[in-house]
Amino acid sequence: MDLKDLKPSPGSTHRKRRVGRGIGSGHGKTAGRGHKGLGARSHGNTPPSYEGGQMPLQRRLPKQGFRRTLRAQARRDEFAIVNLSRLGDFPDGVMIDAAALVARGLVPAGRKVKVLGDGDLKSKIKVRADAFSKSALDKIATAGGVAELAKSTKS
Repeated sequence: MDLKDLKPSPGSTHRKRRVGRGIGSGHGKTAGRGHKGLGARSHGNTPPSYEGGQMPLQRRLPKQGFRRTLRAQARRDEFAIVNLSRLGDFPDGVMIDAAALVARGLVPAGRKVKVLGDGDLKSKIKVRADAFSKSALDKIATAGGVAELAKSTKS
């Protein structure tokens, strides 16, 4: 068997309909498009949501929910989260700030850091971050460490 011997199964292919080729072809005059209207035009295509001039469903239903505007989204602070369980690997007395966390690969660079209180802390460490949860502040204080807020560069 060669490539030249391959052909489609009988009945699986059809001849192309040649429209607009005269009255005897069966597809002449309007070429299967009917009379007038948008479907007969060359640009006659309606979007899937078009309901023939009736008020569309999308506009008939009431709005629901809350959609945050882009301006408010840009103003909102996005924090990189670090749990206390991840800070247990640092030795005693060391200063942990965003640069140290980025160096260890715990947070992405250029993001504000928030420390959460999940896990236990056994070493006395000094943590500087943009935000702390209440439980994180309590656990750092009980371990004998210091938690301080980083100065914001925004004015």
